[in-house]
Formats: sequence, C-alpha cells, structure tokens
Amino acid sequence: MKSANITADALQLYAVTDSRWLNGTSLAAAVEKALAGGVTCVQLREKHLSFDEFLRTAKEIKALCQNYHVPFIVDDNLDIALACDADGLHIGQNDMPAAKARELLGPDKILGVSAQTAQQAIAACRDGADYLGVGAVFPTGTKTDAVEVPLDTLKAITAAVDIPVVAIGGIGADNIAQLSGTGIAGAAVVSAIFAQEDIKKAAANLRQLIAKEL
Repeated sequence: MKSANITADALQLYAVTDSRWLNGTSLAAAVEKALAGGVTCVQLREKHLSFDEFLRTAKEIKALCQNYHVPFIVDDNLDIALACDADGLHIGQNDMPAAKARELLGPDKILGVSAQTAQQAIAACRDGADYLGVGAVFPTGTKTDAVEVPLDTLKAITAAVDIPVVAIGGIGADNIAQLSGTGIAGAAVVSAIFAQEDIKKAAANLRQLIAKEL
C-alpha cells in the first residue's frame, strides 16, 4: 500500500552523509550547503560516532533540515532516530526486520529499506516500508561491501512496488543519465556532493540533472 509519510518529490536528490569526505569542513556546514543547493532529503550515516556524538550530530542536522523543510532520516540506528525524533529511519537487509522497525517507529514515521531484488522489495513494502533504496547501481568506493544491482533489476523493482524507489551507489553527474527510464523517484548520493569542492554548486547541478533525466 502506498504510504503518505513521504512523497516521491522529497526523494529526488537524497544526500547521504559521510564526513570522511569533508577535509576539515564541519558536517553541519556541509549539510547546510547541500540543502542550499537543492537537496530534498538527508540521511545521517556516520558509522564511526559514539552514541552521544551521533545523537548530538543528529539533533544538529535535524534542525538544519527543518529549516529547509526537508525530511531527516537516520541510518541504521533506531535508538538515535527515536531519541532525536527524526522524521524516519533507513535500514538494510542485515539490520532489524522492517516489520519490527515499523512497529517500534509507529505509523507516522518514514521507514526506508534497502533492497537488491524484487522479492526483497515486495517484502519490504508489505512490512511497512515507505520507500526503497536500491543499489549499488554503479561501482562505489563509499561502501566497499556493496553488491552491484543491474539496471534491469532496478527496473524490475520499480515495476514490482508502488512506493518510491531511490537508486544509490556510484551515482554522479557523469552517469545519472543512464538511470533515465528506470522508474526511480530519485538518486541518493554521497561523494557526488560531499567530496566536491563546492558542495552547494554540486548539489544544484545534480538537482538540475535529475529534473532533466529522471
């Protein structure tokens, strides 16, 4: 069943944080530049932080997202998502089961689930996912254990479910046009924004390309 918790428009340019790319820039400053450039959703994914640091960072990024009226998603940490009252949580296939996450989040929070097959996508949809993250659609250096998902599989996933699908993995300005016609709502990017010298400009350029190509 299609969810009212998040729209496809809010998933057009989905920024996933990784402060390892920032070369000394604060994460908050980088996220604010990305938001000013046109990012439509932010996922906080910082695996190396302690709980207290993660929560403090989450509250800071959430406030920025609220200023820009953009959904704020926490990656893979239900306790942090609940503690900071994030808009939602994103989980992978090896994390908490989607049905359990939905039960603990309640009906009004956003739940995103990673999927690599149509079967996984259908199960996630059934178990309460509001959107899916599918990838890696291209080779990526951000997540070394990522499994590559062929574009034919991406198309099969978007055809199998009626919730929005976001492609992730190695996406940048040079290859985003290859995702045209796959049925996705948008693209999730990490280094294509946060590793760039001008983060705001990079985000604005990607937003324009998505509007043109997807």
